[in-house]
Amino acid sequence: MKKILLLFILISSVSFGQKKLDKLLNKFNKNNVPYISVDSLASTKAILLDAREEKEFKVSHLEDAILVGFDHFEIAQTIAKLPTDKNAKIVVYCSLGIRSEIVADKLIKEGYTNVFNLYGGIFEWKNKDHQVIDTLGSNTEKVHTFNKDWSKWLKKGKKIY
Repeated sequence: MKKILLLFILISSVSFGQKKLDKLLNKFNKNNVPYISVDSLASTKAILLDAREEKEFKVSHLEDAILVGFDHFEIAQTIAKLPTDKNAKIVVYCSLGIRSEIVADKLIKEGYTNVFNLYGGIFEWKNKDHQVIDTLGSNTEKVHTFNKDWSKWLKKGKKIY
């Protein structure tokens, strides 16, 4: 009986956390870019674009991700880093999925047809026990949390501000 109760509490807290994240993303996003879940991304091959700033990227990022930034994002520079096949699968991520939606939308407007926004961003990636790497390509527990307010969304790993 205790195991069943514990399982129910665990499932409820995960569901509640996801509903809170849904609410946050719906507040800031236009939902004009389809999401891809961490689980789906982990089992597929895609071009990864990091829409965070260089200081965040240097702390950690997803393996093989290309830094495209946000504050100084340049569509032409980004397109130059992508294959000419506009049907290539591209996943854009940031901390939670807000900045990445804006960058992904710009790619869609340039004719890219297979572009996704990583739901929950690098925080959700790390929360689901996936590895992130530092600038030397070594696994790290560190994740730049953008600021202290956003850091509450990172449940696993070491928070860096």
